[in-house]
Amino acid sequence: MPGQFLSSEEYDERAHQLYNEGQYDEALDVLREGLALYPNAVELHIGAGYARLAREEYPWARRTFERALVLDPEHEDALAGLGETLLKFGQRDQALETFRSILALGYDDDIDLILQVGRALFREEEMAGAREFFEIAAREAPDLPEAAACLGYVKHRQGDDAGAIASLQRALQLDDSHAEARIYLANVLYDRGDYELALQHLERSEPDDHWDELGIWRVMELKKSLYRLADDDPELRPWDERLAELTSDGDDIDEMLAEIEARVTEQESARERGQLELFGALLTDLAERSLPEPVEHRVQLSDGREFTGSWERIVRAMRDASKNMAGRSLQEFMANEARRGFSLTGVKIPAGDAESFIRGSESAGLLTIVR
Repeated sequence: MPGQFLSSEEYDERAHQLYNEGQYDEALDVLREGLALYPNAVELHIGAGYARLAREEYPWARRTFERALVLDPEHEDALAGLGETLLKFGQRDQALETFRSILALGYDDDIDLILQVGRALFREEEMAGAREFFEIAAREAPDLPEAAACLGYVKHRQGDDAGAIASLQRALQLDDSHAEARIYLANVLYDRGDYELALQHLERSEPDDHWDELGIWRVMELKKSLYRLADDDPELRPWDERLAELTSDGDDIDEMLAEIEARVTEQESARERGQLELFGALLTDLAERSLPEPVEHRVQLSDGREFTGSWERIVRAMRDASKNMAGRSLQEFMANEARRGFSLTGVKIPAGDAESFIRGSESAGLLTIVR
């Protein structure tokens, strides 16, 4: 029957479309069907490797990328995929060597590929390597906003706030509508205490541009404090509605905590101490009452610093050691760090209480619970 079989290119194109739609299982099924007909099609092996990687099937992803490289040892996409997989196995030196072989092959002008590698390193906390590749992207594509923005993100993670601000401002010069860069810049400025300039940038964003609660809280806080707006001011309504959208999909535990928070805010003292700080204190009190005796834990950060004590004492010490968040409430510190952690790893870190925050940070690879 004419047209009974697709070509390998057609299988690859169909799978690629499914992959872009987030339908990884379906994409893998298409690729398997294609490979049954075209077992030596390098692109199909590479596609299957990325589908496996998206499904977090790392051993199979590694084997699939290695098969592709047997067929074509210098295929840049297969090398990038293998490098990402090696990072998942903790083989960081080997991953960097694999990534740098892409540069040796002359693909430093493939900006999409270079940014892909940089983001993979960024997610795994390999900041020096991420900066290396983002700097290449910014050099090779000086007019690309995304390259400048990514360089700004990694500079901030390395503690180079001045460099981060310069790179993020450069991204906005190239694309004034780059919402992610603008919001990130606003948060860096906020953390540095430059509240008026932070609000200027936040006001140029839309509520729908924000994906986390912290950014919304900061917009509302700054508008209230700098413009002396009342809680029910119409100007705050779109932000209130967006905040409700972001918090509307909570589970039963989230709903229970929301009810506790509502009861606390009815108390007169909530107006004096602030909703977030009181809620954090309430959760701390509940956690302490649930344990008959205090338990000492030890946590090690990625930079080697260690903190010991109860979960709350550890978070408090982490906050006090932060040059940007010292003096803030524990709740705001955890929310701020959860936002940063998500931007790095794509893992949502709970910020409702100290233990959940620390365990979530460990799951995201940002720290290690020693005991």
